[in-house]
Amino acid sequence: MAQSKPTIALRPYLPADAPALTALFEASVAELAAEDYSEAQLAAWIATLDVDELAERLADQLALVATVGGEIAGFASLEGNRTIDMLYVHPEMARQGVATALIDALEKLAAARGATALEVEASDTAEPFFRYRGYSPERRNTKVLGDEWLGNTTMKKTL
Repeated sequence: MAQSKPTIALRPYLPADAPALTALFEASVAELAAEDYSEAQLAAWIATLDVDELAERLADQLALVATVGGEIAGFASLEGNRTIDMLYVHPEMARQGVATALIDALEKLAAARGATALEVEASDTAEPFFRYRGYSPERRNTKVLGDEWLGNTTMKKTL
């Protein structure tokens, strides 16, 4: 028997979402990226954002929240009109179409606003997802977070 995909709804980010999105960010990094990064790297990544920092960051961006059955399942943000800044999905909703719905919407919104291409600094965990969606690797990066070094890949897609 085939399992059906959940119905995903998208809405704009609201400041009241910040606590729930911070918890989702932490869970997403801790669980979904665990195969690609060490525990110390994950802890350093998680420490980069608290509720206030996330709220401030998303307030300056085009941010969307995905819900399933009224529960927050993921979020994504577009910085300026060219850069996907954040994409996080709750671990229980991974591989259910949440990230696809969020990125589909951001790509359409960016194109409607005149963007001809989008860039993303994709984590090692997210890189296959973006590659599948037509993003091409441009360069490998190393970020210093606290005492840890984390790798990611700058990827670009022509819209």
